[in-house]
Amino acid sequence: MTFTSPAPTLTTERLTLRGHHPDDLDALAAMWADPAVYSMIGGKPRLREDVWIRLLRSVGCWTVFGYGAWVVCDRATGDVLGDMGLLESRRAIRPELTVPEAGWTLVPKAHGRGYAGEAMRAVLDWADARGIGRTCCIIDPGNAASIGLAGKLGYAAPVEGVYHDRPIRIFHRG
Repeated sequence: MTFTSPAPTLTTERLTLRGHHPDDLDALAAMWADPAVYSMIGGKPRLREDVWIRLLRSVGCWTVFGYGAWVVCDRATGDVLGDMGLLESRRAIRPELTVPEAGWTLVPKAHGRGYAGEAMRAVLDWADARGIGRTCCIIDPGNAASIGLAGKLGYAAPVEGVYHDRPIRIFHRG
């Protein structure tokens, strides 16, 4: 299958952010099946078919909106480390999201190494350069690491919300 992602490639000192590809399914399904990942993002593992739909949503966001998420890879090894960027997921969140949602997820071996901040700074610089300055992110109230990162990235003024009957915090930037 020949596939060309509509997403631009971004690079940082240690990372390559590239568009999703069908061949990423195994790595992303393994990430979303790990309790260290899903415990603070929905609380249950994602089925392989749900990860596939998420992958297709990422490609579709680029096609429809001109922005989306990237697969984050280690520049030295090419290993998939995560999935992050901007989303138009049209989630059933209260209160409703009115700006693009920023999200970041990393495999456990990449936690605590500064990769999420490095990658999201590249994402937000890219977005700012295109006039996408207002974004939000949703975070589980118990996810201290992501709440800390959100603050470092300029997200503030959390609003209490609900998603799938679970409390969340919605942070805004810009």
